[in-house]
Amino acid sequence: MKDVEKNLEKLEQIERGKRIKYIRENELHMNKTQLAREIGVSSQFLGLVESGKGNLVYKSLKRLRNLSGHSSDYILFGIDDSSISETKKILEQYSEMEISEAIKLLNNIAVFIRNK
Repeated sequence: MKDVEKNLEKLEQIERGKRIKYIRENELHMNKTQLAREIGVSSQFLGLVESGKGNLVYKSLKRLRNLSGHSSDYILFGIDDSSISETKKILEQYSEMEISEAIKLLNNIAVFIRNK
């Protein structure tokens, strides 16, 4: 059982490295040295992470998250975060008060539907 878990963890680490490399190359348009500097690691270590042989520590992951705009769930586990980023873009157009009122309205609609 431990071998299966270990193999699954290794596969997750490899996939995580591929996602980080994809973000670096295709979204941030940076080379390894540039991204490594931004997230506080060496370019050699970033290369290990991207090839599935290393993991980022919390501080570096947080910096990558902030830089890329992706959620930690996407970076770590590949969970789709496109709806989160799209929602953030839409909500930027409204004030906190407008958003708060809209949330109250949605809650009222949900209660109405549930009680119907």
